[in-house]
Amino acid sequence: MAGLPDTEALRQRVAERVDDATVLQFQRDGACVIRQLLTQDELALLAEGIEENLAAPSPRGKVASRPDDPGRFFEDFCNWQHIGAYRRFIHETPLALLAQRLMGSREVRLYHDHLLVKEPGTRQKTPWHQDQPYYNIDGLQNVSMWIPVDPVPRASTLEFVAGSHQGPWLMPRTFMDHQARWFPEGSLADLPDIEAARERFPILGWDIAPGDFVCFHMLTLHAAAGVGNVQRRRVFSLRFLGDDIRHAPRRWTTSPDFPGLADELPAGAPMDHALFPRLVG
Repeated sequence: MAGLPDTEALRQRVAERVDDATVLQFQRDGACVIRQLLTQDELALLAEGIEENLAAPSPRGKVASRPDDPGRFFEDFCNWQHIGAYRRFIHETPLALLAQRLMGSREVRLYHDHLLVKEPGTRQKTPWHQDQPYYNIDGLQNVSMWIPVDPVPRASTLEFVAGSHQGPWLMPRTFMDHQARWFPEGSLADLPDIEAARERFPILGWDIAPGDFVCFHMLTLHAAAGVGNVQRRRVFSLRFLGDDIRHAPRRWTTSPDFPGLADELPAGAPMDHALFPRLVG
């Protein structure tokens, strides 16, 4: 991966791997799987960045599993500026061009990166939730990419409720104690109990091999189980923004937080800021 990326070659790779039916599925269901778009060299670069991140977490890093969990669920956010391998992975792979195609957007900006690592034996589940209510943005043209560097069996993969990105917004809560720290209690409807009646919901999920990953809208309901006793689940998630996304400052701390941004970017403004570099357009 030495030298500047060949944009036309990256665009051709997206065209070969992502057909119109995949784009339609993303737009209709709010989630789709992309098979074998990433090369072994690109995955090795990403794994290098993940290990660097784990060795020196940022102040935003946190353990998201309970002390009695036999494994460990670790998360960290917004490290692309400090970890060169992350920065290269974002700029030198076809992911921004894929985001442009899925969103139907002229412009693509990076919103943030998110590391999610479940070590072998981690019981902690990621409960059903939407991402966008935790954020400081409004708009419909967005896409998250959930990119494992390890094989992920169907039992441990990310699951989605097809079509849930069409709304409504549902109450975001803390994952372990279920507190409403973002929107005031009662201001948004609560999530349905999906696990109590899974057969009533159109749930999507896929086995993931290295090179595969899933893409989903930030309002799509999604969740993930724990992992088995053998396999790590190292995942790097990238969030991209399209033409219609606008800044929506909150009176509370968003996840992730962007301290001081409200002083530099007015409410309702496009996300034209150095924190959110334009990658396409």
